[in-house]
Amino acid sequence: MHGRRRERHREQNREQNREHREHRERCPALPAAVGALCRALPPRARPAPDTLRRAKFDRPQASLDFWRLLYVLLKQIHGGRWTESDAIGAQVSFVKAVLWYHGYGRPQLQRLPADGSAGSRELLLAFSWLLHSLGLLEQLLARNRVQTGDEASVCTCEDELPSSQEGPGEAGAEDRVDVRYLQWLNGRLRLQWCSLHAQHQEHCKLLHKIHLFTSGSHMDQNLRHFSVTETDLIRQPENCKQLLQLLESETLQLEAFLEWKQLEAVYWQWMETVLDNMAEEGNMCESQDADVEKRRLPEVTSSCPWVDKLTGQMDRLSRDLLALQEQLQQRVAQRKAAWWEKVAAREELQKERFCATARKVQESVELKLRGLTSLRAPRRNRMHGSGRLVLRSTGAASRAGTAACAQEAAAAVSATEVLAELQLREASLQRELQQLRRECRRRLDGIAEGLEGVICVSP
Repeated sequence: MHGRRRERHREQNREQNREHREHRERCPALPAAVGALCRALPPRARPAPDTLRRAKFDRPQASLDFWRLLYVLLKQIHGGRWTESDAIGAQVSFVKAVLWYHGYGRPQLQRLPADGSAGSRELLLAFSWLLHSLGLLEQLLARNRVQTGDEASVCTCEDELPSSQEGPGEAGAEDRVDVRYLQWLNGRLRLQWCSLHAQHQEHCKLLHKIHLFTSGSHMDQNLRHFSVTETDLIRQPENCKQLLQLLESETLQLEAFLEWKQLEAVYWQWMETVLDNMAEEGNMCESQDADVEKRRLPEVTSSCPWVDKLTGQMDRLSRDLLALQEQLQQRVAQRKAAWWEKVAAREELQKERFCATARKVQESVELKLRGLTSLRAPRRNRMHGSGRLVLRSTGAASRAGTAACAQEAAAAVSATEVLAELQLREASLQRELQQLRRECRRRLDGIAEGLEGVICVSP
């Protein structure tokens, strides 16, 4: 009787949940919300709205489309290259690895087959998680923005680097690296850095020439000169059609994004129905498993006439376990007493280590106090982001400025101010580097004192 009542109660709950889901799905704004979301995605990774609807019911026909969608979107976010002919196995492994990297640790996704033949509903959940957690649409719109001006990235934020005050532990044999290999890596890095710096300088010189030669030609008095794209359009007018198509496509994408923002709540209500379907299927599987277990129990008990004998053996085992537990508690008490004796013996060593740590902290504080001179000035907002390069001229002097992205169009940041900020940061890093070098030299001196018959000559 009780089982029938529970089954009837479950059936009533399922009917109520089904009515709620049908009511939410009949919302007329749902097709508009899904359509706006699809149109707001990049053109080369734009799925059909039916793909999302089929994924709700875990249709295998939508799996390959969803794997390709996530693959292309994540490749664009991470700046990677991709082609239409990439193998499905490589796409699946890349999507799983990147989702795990971003913190999406749902095990059901990691267990999906590598051929991409199943799991469309799991991929729909992962796609929705990216929309909510990473701001997927915002990142894609910022990366795929059509740039008509010459821009440069500016960042004067201070990185929160991990502290390296604690001394390194004893390195094992597998952690030891040849110093000559490290020197070779350092030289290679310096060479690549010098090459990149030279290319950047050449790029800046060419930009300055274009801005200088086209000065006074722009209709906008705040800009006064053409960018590289605008100069190329003057030289090759036939490229205007292509640029116009890109701008129209971006405009349609932005309009779809605005529509999506207005209907976003409808999409998340629809995703609640997806989660309800998954929860209902999970409860049905659990109830089926429970019914199978209930059917098995009578068979097992009826076919085991020696249950009484087995119960007596279990009672004897429980008594033995209680006796072992008492012995274990006695051993633990003895071990605790022995550990307290060892702790008392090591207190003297800990005092010496505390003094050494205090000296390191004092040196670190002295290093930080040296950089306080730059903090006496009024605190300015840290600059971060990209801005358009604009050539400014005040009298006989000319200087380049970068228009701040987050501020008004009229506001600008002088390149001289950016250089001054970077020079202060460079001086602080140089002081910290000198401090680390002195620390390494002290450690090497301590190691050299323990080597008998060895003469160390500094380079």
